[in-house]
Amino acid sequence: MKKTGSQIIVSTLEKQGVDVIFGYPGGAVIPLYDELYRQKSIRQVLVRHEQGAAHAADAYARSTGKVGVCIATSGPGATNLVTGISTAYMDSSPMVAFTGQVPTHMIGNDSFQEADIYGITIPITKYNYIVKNIKDLPYIINEAFYIAKTGRPGPVLIDLPKDIQVQEIEPYEPEIELNLLSQLEKDYSDKIEKLQTLLESAKKPLLYIGGGVIHSNASEELRKFVELTNIPVVSTLMALGAIPNDHPLFLGMLGMHGTQAANYAVCDCDLLITLGARFDDRVTGKVNTFASKANIVHIDIDAAEIGKIIKPDLSIVTPARDALRSMLGYGFNREAGPWEEQVKKWKQKYPLKYNKKSKFIKPQYVIECISDVTKGEAIVCTEVGQNQMWAAQYYNFKYPRQFITSGGLGTMGYGLPAANGAQMGNMDKTVWNIAGDGSILMNIQELATAVNEKLPVKIAVLNNCYLGMVRQWQELFFEKRYSNTSLGKRQDLVKITEGFGGQGFRVDKQEDVKPTIKKAMEINDRPVLIDFHVDPQENVFPMVPAGGSNIDMITSCPDKE
Repeated sequence: MKKTGSQIIVSTLEKQGVDVIFGYPGGAVIPLYDELYRQKSIRQVLVRHEQGAAHAADAYARSTGKVGVCIATSGPGATNLVTGISTAYMDSSPMVAFTGQVPTHMIGNDSFQEADIYGITIPITKYNYIVKNIKDLPYIINEAFYIAKTGRPGPVLIDLPKDIQVQEIEPYEPEIELNLLSQLEKDYSDKIEKLQTLLESAKKPLLYIGGGVIHSNASEELRKFVELTNIPVVSTLMALGAIPNDHPLFLGMLGMHGTQAANYAVCDCDLLITLGARFDDRVTGKVNTFASKANIVHIDIDAAEIGKIIKPDLSIVTPARDALRSMLGYGFNREAGPWEEQVKKWKQKYPLKYNKKSKFIKPQYVIECISDVTKGEAIVCTEVGQNQMWAAQYYNFKYPRQFITSGGLGTMGYGLPAANGAQMGNMDKTVWNIAGDGSILMNIQELATAVNEKLPVKIAVLNNCYLGMVRQWQELFFEKRYSNTSLGKRQDLVKITEGFGGQGFRVDKQEDVKPTIKKAMEINDRPVLIDFHVDPQENVFPMVPAGGSNIDMITSCPDKE
């Protein structure tokens, strides 16, 4: 029995285990939406802007480990996905984006709502397609999901001309011919032996973990390896939660806003085992001074990352979990010694700190209270800027896939739609979005999505009346010339939230912070936004100046009362 292109798409999504789609309909995807209307197994979430669909699908994927799916119409609908696709690409998030397109015979004629989304997204997708023959459709969809989730994950785009959605063929079950794992090293036992030799001779080993640990579901193996070898651990932003924050061997995040203990350890170690990380510039600072005393081992699933920034002394192209299992099977073992005592002293001597006697609400205190009330078990999404760094520093993460943030692209407006997506994938968990008053307005319309879907997401706005991170740079490096970073009068975010149908609270006294957070936790049928009026000139510390060495951290400035 023949099926239309739209029927093939929907049935394939069902076979792929898709249970939720984030999208926004339009003329070029009406046939597909008509078919989605007829089925019952996939929940459709109507976002209020296509960017919100991409971010929600991305966060759904990150928080569940599944492939996220979003849909937009042609032209502006498709181009509105671009920021979200690029965000997913930079952070290796598995996602399949479907875009409508004008009929095949009209492509290239500058037709109404036509945009070359195929060409536009080549640099920001793992792969992309434009379907020009209905016979290719079953294969393309299945291959897209395979590509999105296999190896280093990433977004894939399928551009669907409208006529392809209504044409009919006999459906078939395609066999995927790609092998995206061919680049992986299959037998690297000799390299594991070399790694053990390096470890045996090292006096100051350090484990530097990245998002690849979480993508490969390697947290359990990581913990076992760390406890067998007693090697201290530092983490990138994307790997927070891979090992519990309160683990005695965890030194915190490294890099530009990393802890002093983590950055000192990197600067002083003599063996750096890099696992599922890519030596991002926010991590390394000045490259030629990064771990300059160390032999460097780089283990990553993507061969293109090996030697791209820093040339390693030993490399293995393999998933983080496979490498850890090999090391565990090989019997890696090591007793703690003077090095572990040294990093423990750094950790005790240089904790994260802020002025707790200020007359202002400190944003760090808000994060600590959220962490305390949620017992460190919430899924935490963030916007981008100071709010993001404070969340990374002060929330006590316990589990992988618990911290959802835009790392590589740094997308303001990410957090609210991401919180919606994470909540859709984890209806049994508490989801918080830590936001700034600049970022929250970029996708504030997604409150309507949360209200419509009865999503109990909690939003903490650290409202300081500034584009805080830019203002901080202007204060420290541009002689306090605050060019276009003051947001002026505070917006009434409580009224805005209630106008959408959510619940809003305003907090301007420190003694009300924790009680209001507890009150928000009791509301489970709609989104809740708490507008915290925090210190307008609080800065994120430590901070490594751009292009500086990680050892040269700015740790404080005179407190502003």
